[in-house]
Amino acid sequence: MSGSRRLTPIDARNTSMVIADQIRDRIIDGSYAPGEQINEANVAAELGISRGPVREALQRLNQEGLLISYRNRGVFVVELSVDDVAEIYEARAAIEVGAAWTLVHGEITVLKATAAELSAIVDQMQPFIDSADWFGLAERDLAFHTAMVAATSNSRMSRMYATLAAEARICMANLETAYFRPEALVEEHQLLVDLLLGSDWAALEAGLHEHMDTAIHDLSRSMQAEAAADGFGGRVGAVAD
Repeated sequence: MSGSRRLTPIDARNTSMVIADQIRDRIIDGSYAPGEQINEANVAAELGISRGPVREALQRLNQEGLLISYRNRGVFVVELSVDDVAEIYEARAAIEVGAAWTLVHGEITVLKATAAELSAIVDQMQPFIDSADWFGLAERDLAFHTAMVAATSNSRMSRMYATLAAEARICMANLETAYFRPEALVEEHQLLVDLLLGSDWAALEAGLHEHMDTAIHDLSRSMQAEAAADGFGGRVGAVAD
């Protein structure tokens, strides 16, 4: 029955997707802390819309693993464990290595433009280090890696990475010491830029993995120390029931 099913044109980005993106961004920048409840009615009132699209957005983020629903309690920003940190950063490494491969074997003009953008972000890190602004430093850190993935123009890769970036931000949130060697961050990130522009693929791949392994070590150490101090057993943002 040809023509019996017709698709109606819709906006490229519907309301629930836009809301999900906004909430995800607020998770990434720490506005929503680990373990914090996100109230559907409050979000709808803040946005001046009905609760239906908000409910869909929360369900989407729940499927992504950024939110978790508890029966008769509500929806909360996920709390992550040390094991979660390892999985998140190993997944980040896999995507970033793929992104680097795409850039290195793509158009040289794109590669050089990406390197310039990344170097500019590296230059923005030092003032945050000097002022011990770890929140701002974490934002620039994630901006660096997100920009590298985005430079591939692979929408699916970027979409997967957006979730991992949000989870990484949750890992850093509320940690007094997310960086044990902040003074080395500028050099470490600039080295990645230099390797990206170089001709040694093995060194670049190894550099990306080493960078993520260092993050796993530092974040795990911070989480374990703070969990021991709080008596909450190793989860970011853990709260007493």
